[in-house]
Amino acid sequence: MATRMNDQNFKKAVELINKSAGVLITTHTKGDGDAVGCCVAMSEALSALDKNPQILFLSPLPDWYGFLFEKPVLVLGRDISKKELQQNKFDLVIIVDTNSFSQLPGFEEYLKQADTPVLIIDHHATSDSLGDVELVDSTASAACSVVLDLFRFAHWPITPKIAQALFAGIATDTGWFHFGNTTSRCLRDCAELIDTGANPDDIYRLIYQTFTPQRFKLMTVMQDTLELHFDGRYASQFLTQQDFKTTGAKYEDTENLIDQCRRIASVEVAAFFVELKDGRIRCSLRSSGAVDVCKIARKFDGGGHTAAAGAYLPGPLDNAKKIILDAVKSQLQ
Repeated sequence: MATRMNDQNFKKAVELINKSAGVLITTHTKGDGDAVGCCVAMSEALSALDKNPQILFLSPLPDWYGFLFEKPVLVLGRDISKKELQQNKFDLVIIVDTNSFSQLPGFEEYLKQADTPVLIIDHHATSDSLGDVELVDSTASAACSVVLDLFRFAHWPITPKIAQALFAGIATDTGWFHFGNTTSRCLRDCAELIDTGANPDDIYRLIYQTFTPQRFKLMTVMQDTLELHFDGRYASQFLTQQDFKTTGAKYEDTENLIDQCRRIASVEVAAFFVELKDGRIRCSLRSSGAVDVCKIARKFDGGGHTAAAGAYLPGPLDNAKKIILDAVKSQLQ
């Protein structure tokens, strides 16, 4: 069931922030535009409040989000170890755009060991109830819209940098306003953000028109793996570890590539499989409504939305493809 917060939720969140001195801000692995936008906006607001915020990502970010940052941010396992993280003293952890342990590899250990209060800001229905206080609105198109609601409630100023970050998050999570989660509410939010400094032309160019040759080659390799099933209603594509070596592309270069096959008129459900270094298969799922892909992802401790979800599956690749093929078939029938 879709849920929205009341003012009491926001009040508790503001109280938690007000009594903190050092705040750690993080999000799900393989951070996307919504996750990054939330992190940047919250960091900027908390810096203005002298809360000493520290953003921590659980995997490297795609290069095209770099324009939102003035300096490099920490990545767990690359810039800071789990042991070093445990030695840092934070009195509040803010987790944005997820509420699931499965989306926090490596960081979940810290959460389970630390007694630090946790604030969740999210818009997904999937939940492990990780927060002491939770701002979860499953009617929102993006977590950035929930962050914007928090700004409004707390009367925090929205600077041009914050506006850019929040606009980027909402725009990317709605597929630049053509996915089914595009609502009048998110368009009103974006209009407000444009009025306060967001520049849609710059944001679109910096995110969608900055492919490296390596990423473009990776996309070409992926397109050659296209398989259509059930009279073209289900499309699947994949990438192997060898594909990354051959093209020189990075894991984070896979973001949004799943949408390429959805240009085919008959496709109602799409799956994109990426072979990881540890042998697992990351599966991203998209649906135009015929299939509830979140229901499929949940079977494998994943999650997301009815139309967009993901999960990690055991290898080998052919095994993962067969599992999802059968799950999609059962729903299409």
